[in-house]
Amino acid sequence: MPRLPDPARARYNLEMTAAKSAAVDAERWPPPERAHILSQPDPWPHTRNHIAMFVLAVRRRDRREALGQIVRIIVAAPGSVSGRYPEGNTGRARVGLLDPMPIPPDLAALLRPVAP
Repeated sequence: MPRLPDPARARYNLEMTAAKSAAVDAERWPPPERAHILSQPDPWPHTRNHIAMFVLAVRRRDRREALGQIVRIIVAAPGSVSGRYPEGNTGRARVGLLDPMPIPPDLAALLRPVAP
């Protein structure tokens, strides 16, 4: 089963914490988007990330985003297990479900496998 490298997992947790502690709505979306990029190779964090995005969308009363996250919650784990996910995709409903996007360099470095 796919697993995140430890540095990517640590950053994922930091980004998810940052999303919860953001003081204003405008600051709440970038951390889970970055966490999503990191979480894609691992089924549980990937699904957990979409659940968090769903909760945020519901709190903001963003119906379109919430519905988009429901679909993404359903396909997150199978996509991670099969390795069929769009790398770099931020996971938002306004982004195509299968559209790859550039990975920010700081996150790409964390996703590189660590040599044994």
